[in-house]
Amino acid sequence: MLVDEGLEILREEDARALLARQTVGRLGITMGAMPAIFPVNYLWLDDTILFRTSPGSKLSAAVANNVVAFEVDDFDGRDRSGWSVLLVGRATVVQLPDAAFTELARRLTPYVDGTRNALVRIEPGHISGRRIVHDRLGLSAELDADEHGIQRRRS
Repeated sequence: MLVDEGLEILREEDARALLARQTVGRLGITMGAMPAIFPVNYLWLDDTILFRTSPGSKLSAAVANNVVAFEVDDFDGRDRSGWSVLLVGRATVVQLPDAAFTELARRLTPYVDGTRNALVRIEPGHISGRRIVHDRLGLSAELDADEHGIQRRRS
């Protein structure tokens, strides 16, 4: 479905498929009534987001069973294409037996150094997504990108 002359609202199953293709997303939590966003590498497994973390803000949100936002996207500035998926759900700490954690840890290795022994799951309550759809009438051909990728109309 098209809206706003250039954005396609994705079906939920398409948004889920895009979540499965990526490995890095952004976790949105509330800290002292203010929004905070953290990049995390994750695994989409059994229709949930899983990521490893250490004690701190992300783990505190999960221990409190807070509602969080998780966003994943992809964008190509050359052809102005891209998509974005937003998942909203409850974060919880997952307790696994050592053998199961060791097996999962092989598939979900943190990108940053340090010990990340806490496993957080986000169960989706709502998933939505959008994709940029180009004008089929050729209007996009009238645009040029500057050195920063910002689109400007040709004079």
